[in-house]
Amino acid sequence: MGRHEQREQVFLLLFREEFHAREEMPEQVKLFLEDNEAIVLDKDASYVTERYERIQEKLPELDRIIGEKTEGWDTKRIGKVELTVLRIAAYEILFDEDIPNGVAINEAVEIAKKYGQETSGRFVNAILAKLVKTGEENS
Repeated sequence: MGRHEQREQVFLLLFREEFHAREEMPEQVKLFLEDNEAIVLDKDASYVTERYERIQEKLPELDRIIGEKTEGWDTKRIGKVELTVLRIAAYEILFDEDIPNGVAINEAVEIAKKYGQETSGRFVNAILAKLVKTGEENS
């Protein structure tokens, strides 16, 4: 499984956060991995769960930063797909020095286009561009 597919699996797992209580998520992670035909190798399962857990730990901080960049859009008003994509990309931009900002943004836009609405890609791109432009990235 390549990085794009791994990132998409992280998206699908993190998306479950929007529909389940935090206490339910360990069971949701287990179910996600058991029922997922796309994840066949242990190394991919480890990558997806570890990345998910690292992002989950930073959710309050990520949501605060995303909220600051959306000007007038509280994170509760952002679509679930877009918010999940923004959380992953913001994590990569701010906390993962191994992923170039351009790659994080491009991947986020592609996932937003695939799972979101017609304008999701543009919305995600605009917010992430603001994040990078304001110099908060970790590079």
